[in-house]
Amino acid sequence: MVSELNGYIKKLISGDILLSFIEVEGEISNFTHHYSGHMYFSLKDEKSRIKCIMFQTDNKSIDFEPSNGLKVVISGSVSVYEKDGTYQIYVKIMKKQGLGELYKKFNLLKEKLEKEGLFRLSSKKGLPYLPKKIGVATSSTGAAIRDIVSVLRRRFPAVDILIYPCLVQGDNAPKDIIKGLKYLDKRDDVDLIIVGRGGGSYEELFAFNDEELARCIFGLSTPLISAVGHESDFTIADLVADIRAATPSAAAELALPEKNSLSERLWNLGTKIEKRVFRNIEDNNYYLNNIEKRLHYLNPIQKINDRRMNLDKIFKTLDHCIELSFLDKEKHLLSLYNRLNVCDPLLSIQRGYGLVFNENKDLVKSIENLSLDDNLYIKLKDGIIKTKVLEIRGE
Repeated sequence: MVSELNGYIKKLISGDILLSFIEVEGEISNFTHHYSGHMYFSLKDEKSRIKCIMFQTDNKSIDFEPSNGLKVVISGSVSVYEKDGTYQIYVKIMKKQGLGELYKKFNLLKEKLEKEGLFRLSSKKGLPYLPKKIGVATSSTGAAIRDIVSVLRRRFPAVDILIYPCLVQGDNAPKDIIKGLKYLDKRDDVDLIIVGRGGGSYEELFAFNDEELARCIFGLSTPLISAVGHESDFTIADLVADIRAATPSAAAELALPEKNSLSERLWNLGTKIEKRVFRNIEDNNYYLNNIEKRLHYLNPIQKINDRRMNLDKIFKTLDHCIELSFLDKEKHLLSLYNRLNVCDPLLSIQRGYGLVFNENKDLVKSIENLSLDDNLYIKLKDGIIKTKVLEIRGE
């Protein structure tokens, strides 16, 4: 079906981490500021153009009036609008052209490292499910460290946290961060590393766009989560890291499962063998957990914006499908139960018949298996009669 094809294409594009945050320079054309507050336009250069959309919640921060012909630099992600089958940029940030040398330096380094394969998904390490000790490289005085520690303690109080204080801003910050990462990576007791800082301007976050730092992150043996700035911020460190978190708090959420959630999961795993239905439910839960992990690579706001009008319908359909599935299982089990009852020999006893057994407790089916004076047992509905063979006559 067309919808399935468009959905599959969207998953391919949305799953590409390099398209989850891009910066594009171009000229605005076909600009429309819709009455809903959303902005629709195209971004073009001398050879090509691409459709763009910027939702009201994002365009409130623009400090100038966008218009046709204006050259800008936009930041956002590429995805597919399934209804029309068109791909477009979902813009989070728009700035007038002229970010200067920092922007050029960022793009050049990004292109260089991408060609070298530092952003490949195949090179990224999986996170440990339950790390015993987590190393954190960040400023000791910022809000980021407080948020990280608070969330980690709330989710799993028993986890050990090792903090390496380092500079996260300024010319000396990259070397200081590298020193901290190498120290944490050499320790045998650190299972996971979180590096990052709180929000700031483009210039303040630029320490995490350092080439030496990027190569250091790529060469670490310990899995690393990068959490630099806010959700809309993106750095070279985020692209090289094994996992990119939108905020420091989100990094802590990714690092650990909740203690109560873990206990509940273990209980479910211990009891799922009791019934086949529960086993199917657990399989579906496992599938949903995998989807949830994949969503950390994506921006869930896109799906919410795309399907906000269809969400209720989807859940009603899902509930209906589950209900039909349970009804089908119930009918099947009832049919098996009735078939077993038909074959039950004890039902014949209830109607006045009896079952004859020999002394070996074998069911007697023919007189050929009997001899005179054999002891027999006749099972009736309310007891057993012992008797002896006095005469054998054929039919």
